[in-house]
Amino acid sequence: MSLVAVPDVPSQLHTFLALDFGTRRTGVAVGNRMLRTATPQATIKAQGAAQLAEVEARVRQWQPDALVVGVPFHPDGASHDNTVRAQKFARRLRERLKLPVFEVDERYSTTEALAGGAKDPDAGAACVILEQFLRSLP
Repeated sequence: MSLVAVPDVPSQLHTFLALDFGTRRTGVAVGNRMLRTATPQATIKAQGAAQLAEVEARVRQWQPDALVVGVPFHPDGASHDNTVRAQKFARRLRERLKLPVFEVDERYSTTEALAGGAKDPDAGAACVILEQFLRSLP
């Protein structure tokens, strides 16, 4: 898994909420820069406006400095319909929540989460995405 055009992440950003976007389920994890670990949260089982409202509720609960959104790609790096959907989701979050949103390549995150014994593959994938992101920070 590699980062997707992630700009420099300001050092004052410490707490992150990660989202493994899906059209029916969105995995959620929270983590921080100091520990570089992520903790799974309850998966959001909603679509459209209800999905965005659930993300807003999680942002109010966790008060993150920024969001990290997993963006899926084919194994060869080519984009597909869900790539575009996840990028649109990230744009909506930026506009609606006025927080920095970093997009991360999430190829194989679910596979890695399941191999690690995740009980909830969506939340597990969000943890994998966030931990990869946190490890990439200086």
